[in-house]
Amino acid sequence: MTEIEIFNPESVAAPAGTYSHVAKVPPGATLVVIAGQVAAGRDGTLVGKGDFDAQCTQAFANLEAALKAAGGGWANVIQTMTFITRREDVARLRAWRTSEFPRLVPDGRYPPNTLLVVSGLADDELLLEVQALAAI
Repeated sequence: MTEIEIFNPESVAAPAGTYSHVAKVPPGATLVVIAGQVAAGRDGTLVGKGDFDAQCTQAFANLEAALKAAGGGWANVIQTMTFITRREDVARLRAWRTSEFPRLVPDGRYPPNTLLVVSGLADDELLLEVQALAAI
């Protein structure tokens, strides 16, 4: 497995949640780009209409499935980018990540994450989308 170095430099403020500031990929790793994942079930239908936590669970499950299909897992993730459509869901996202990330990333080496509040996604009923970069 590719050993990814994940760390928080002392020269910047500590992360305000379940993420790190820096991920460093060793030479020879293959970069895997995973498109933004939403709360769509395998049949393409929305999971969790109006339910932010249910949509988080499905979107992150889809991301994990894509990672596995590429031959990796959460230990290979070097960055995530999360888009949410309602500013009031920032606290819900942080709570969901605090609850679920210890299971997804049991070693506590949380990948860097960028969080954006956007005016909308491809479908008005989508409350979040999450994409990832991985090194395998």
